[in-house]
Amino acid sequence: MALATPIKVILGSIAFGIFWILAVFPAVPFLPIGRTAGSLLGAMLMVIFRVISPDEAYAAIDLPILGLLFGTMVVSVFLERADMFKHLGKLLSWKSRGGKDLLFRVCLVSAFSSALFTNDTVCVVLTEFILKIARQNDLPPQPFLLALASSANIGSAATPIGNPQNLVIAVQSGISFGMFLKGLFGAMIVGVLVNACILLGYFWKVLSVEKKDVEVASTVPSEVVADDEVISHRFSPATMSHFTSLGSQELEAAVEAVMQSNSVSASLGGVGDLSFRSRRYNSESEIQTASPDLKEARADGAVRTSASIVSVEVTSSKRFVRSLSSRQREVLRDDLSISEKEIFGERWKRICWKVSVYLVTLGMLVALLMGLNMSWTALTAALVLVVIDFKDARPCLEKVSYSLLIFFCGMFITVDGFNKTGIPSALWDLVEPYSKINNAGGVALFSVVVLILSNIASNVPTVLLLGARVAASAAEISPAEEVRAWLILAWVSTVAGNLSLLGSAANLIVCEQARRAQFFGYNLSFFSHLRFGVPSTLVVTTVGLLLVTSR
Repeated sequence: MALATPIKVILGSIAFGIFWILAVFPAVPFLPIGRTAGSLLGAMLMVIFRVISPDEAYAAIDLPILGLLFGTMVVSVFLERADMFKHLGKLLSWKSRGGKDLLFRVCLVSAFSSALFTNDTVCVVLTEFILKIARQNDLPPQPFLLALASSANIGSAATPIGNPQNLVIAVQSGISFGMFLKGLFGAMIVGVLVNACILLGYFWKVLSVEKKDVEVASTVPSEVVADDEVISHRFSPATMSHFTSLGSQELEAAVEAVMQSNSVSASLGGVGDLSFRSRRYNSESEIQTASPDLKEARADGAVRTSASIVSVEVTSSKRFVRSLSSRQREVLRDDLSISEKEIFGERWKRICWKVSVYLVTLGMLVALLMGLNMSWTALTAALVLVVIDFKDARPCLEKVSYSLLIFFCGMFITVDGFNKTGIPSALWDLVEPYSKINNAGGVALFSVVVLILSNIASNVPTVLLLGARVAASAAEISPAEEVRAWLILAWVSTVAGNLSLLGSAANLIVCEQARRAQFFGYNLSFFSHLRFGVPSTLVVTTVGLLLVTSR
């Protein structure tokens, strides 16, 4: 493609430059409007500068990619509600044998879950959990945060739904889900293991905690983090009290008894002397907010103090029951039996709903493996989940990242306008003769170009700029080489995100989530990530390329 007129080249470059600056540095002092607004600004400038027409701008928006992205985000929201990520969190801490074992688990769990639920989602829901587990075992957070971000990026390379650039590649290339998985799954497995070995070698000393120290730490109630505290990325100060970390059956039974006595007293309409009302609490949050002294007693006998409160509540409840007449006791038994039936019914409804969510998700994955249209498959699964939820879908749909969808719309227009200037084609024409993927030198040069561009222009714009050109060049050799070219592009552009903190959105999510975490905040700096990211990216990319090109 020849270069456009000089005025179009200049104006198109200005528009793309503004988009690039705001995409890579969303909080620049002179225009701190963010990535989403920056992509829309770049798109608008492309139209205002007449680099592309309004009709061409609308046509540049790839609806199948947006549909696939929207569908997978909705499915991820329902999976989170169905406690899928809670189970992943429990898998991390189950019978852990120290820092090295925990680090290896983080690598595996984040990699495999990212292949199915996208790397960004996994990083959002697991970051704060990993911070708390590290604190529980008196371990530094840095190796585990790096393991989460880097393994999530590597694992997401295995499937078309693992990350946004793979979505673009799958839609533009027409490669089926099964072929994509077959071509990159082996490279992903080896890449995750190599990355884990690099992490272990890099942090071997800081992870070498004596077994006795770990056992002692695990026996101290003040250091143990309860399951309820570490299963979700949404936390409130009320749930950080020691009451949630006791986990004793006696406390749970007593609180349940108190709650039942509350409901009974309401049903009896004030019968009897209810002088113990001043001691009762209507919810766990009131227990926590009404006991500030107990919160401070965590390190020196919080369990005994809580047990005494429980005994008072149970004793009060028994006295209340004995003071009732026979008729009132019958009413009490009927009320309790109805409450138990209602609780039992709601519990079974919850279990059936969760099983339905898992089955729908499994059906979506099977449909994708069968080669059905990926965009409509994801949208169908999302709408089926909305229907079986049988309630207003607005709360779930509000959790979808619409800003990301809008960012993609603006990026499609901006990149298409930049392509029409002819600059990307002219640059590719200079590199293309030396980047043939049917020889080792060509693959190496092509990979270096993708690594550099992915960290300068981000991986999704890099795929949009190079994808069609690389595929056309490889198609001249053979159709099999064309498929291989797409897979190489997917692998390199994804792993390239581990090079620096700015190379991937998943890295930034981990960094921000860790920095803002309540009570467990940690700042993952740019250079601390870079020291690990450069060697890991180069080694993992090379090892993966050997497997992808040898298929």
